[in-house]
Amino acid sequence: MTEPAAQPLHLYNTLSRRKERFEPINAPYVGMYVCGPTVYNYVHLGNVRTFLTFDTLFRYLTFIGYKVRYVRNLTDVGHLVGDGDEGEDKIGRMAKLEKVEPMEIVQRFTNDFHTVTAQFNMRPPSIEPTATGHMLEQIEAVQELLAKGLAYESNGSVYFDIDEYNKRGGEYGKLSGRILDDLLNETRALDGQSEKRSPLDFAVWKRAAPEHIMRWNSPWGEGFPGWHLECSCMSTKYLGKQFDIHGGGMDLKFPHHECEIAQDRGLNDREPVRYWMHSNMLTVNGQKMSKSLGNSFLPAELFAGSHALLDQPYSPMTVRFFMLQSHYRSTLDFSNDALKAAQKGYRRLANGLRIAKLLTYQADDSVTPDLAKQEDIQKAVKQFYDALNDDLNTAVGIAQLFTLLKYINMLYMGQLQVATLGEETFTLLRDSYLSFIHDVLGLYEETTTNQPVLNGLLTLYKEYKEQKQYDKVDQIRSYFKAQGLAIKDMKHQIDWAYEE
Repeated sequence: MTEPAAQPLHLYNTLSRRKERFEPINAPYVGMYVCGPTVYNYVHLGNVRTFLTFDTLFRYLTFIGYKVRYVRNLTDVGHLVGDGDEGEDKIGRMAKLEKVEPMEIVQRFTNDFHTVTAQFNMRPPSIEPTATGHMLEQIEAVQELLAKGLAYESNGSVYFDIDEYNKRGGEYGKLSGRILDDLLNETRALDGQSEKRSPLDFAVWKRAAPEHIMRWNSPWGEGFPGWHLECSCMSTKYLGKQFDIHGGGMDLKFPHHECEIAQDRGLNDREPVRYWMHSNMLTVNGQKMSKSLGNSFLPAELFAGSHALLDQPYSPMTVRFFMLQSHYRSTLDFSNDALKAAQKGYRRLANGLRIAKLLTYQADDSVTPDLAKQEDIQKAVKQFYDALNDDLNTAVGIAQLFTLLKYINMLYMGQLQVATLGEETFTLLRDSYLSFIHDVLGLYEETTTNQPVLNGLLTLYKEYKEQKQYDKVDQIRSYFKAQGLAIKDMKHQIDWAYEE
């Protein structure tokens, strides 16, 4: 079920630091670009939160009727130690150590990334370009920046000239809120130790050292593109010189996105992006998540419960629901208590999914419609849209799902007759609940069940209970529990549910 937006969609624009009405300009589609992973690292949970945020935005924009071209790149070259201009290419270093081709390293981590996104039920993007697949565009961009006097060659490398850019009206630091003088003071120690004119200048092309494996011919000799250039070239190639939404984690605001803006304005003489969106960081028990603190764990460790900080395994949908319970711009703290609470909440919603799929409307002219309940359901549906339209506030939206779930459970338990709601409100309740969870939030029932087998066991359970063969009753209960299910003894029927 797709409904028009209940109010104009507003997104928080990092560049202006305010919520702005979303008015797409790239008809006939919304253009959205998200910085994808660097394919020499296994996907960590910080990545997952970022990609999950924009997967949800992709889903919601599509759900309310927009056509979306979602571009998410893969960085497979040009990412050096510390994300700076100096150091050894990490993909090349791993290829040397393992004595394989660099693209084998790239493919391995690309496969891992796709596996993780599938586990979290993220939809694939419309286009997934790679840096190595767009070398021609990057070399042409460097040539154009040189021709415009916004870049200069030095010892086979080419650097973007920040001073010249600012003289021409550029505002380097505007996105991240950095002050240029402060940035210069922070990097003053590098003066005289570099081939750059200014320590703030960044590489758009780097000369390859003799031991560097990944290299391409260029007018300046063999080398490779700078990290920041790839996103400028791929985003504009597929979305145009100015597009709607650019996203990523907040750690990319500076320097990556700041440098993108400088390159794009230098190349195209306009602001490249209308809405900049950034997801916030993750913490673990109140501490910043990092490898050095030993509190960083991979999705596979989370699913297996194999990390020392975890009490138990947590399923992909539990973690997805956990992340959606927090607004994407707020810090999200991982803890066992929080994950266990999310597990319970997710299973409650999953039970509602199972029930909602079975509900049907039966007219009864003898039943008086309950206008108050009808209005409550309609209000909850509207408030879900209002929440998502208010800068993708999934946390508030989920609260409305539990209001809808209350009525689904009342119908299921026989505490409310469907005719009381009227066919229109009943259909709105059922279809909205299913669509909001499946289509917008990307959640689904994880437990696979053999319904005929469960029905047969429940029949035996009822017979054994009537015969007071409680040892067999307990055996069936234990079987259900081992499957993550629970038996529900109700006045009008015996049924099963996902164990909460």
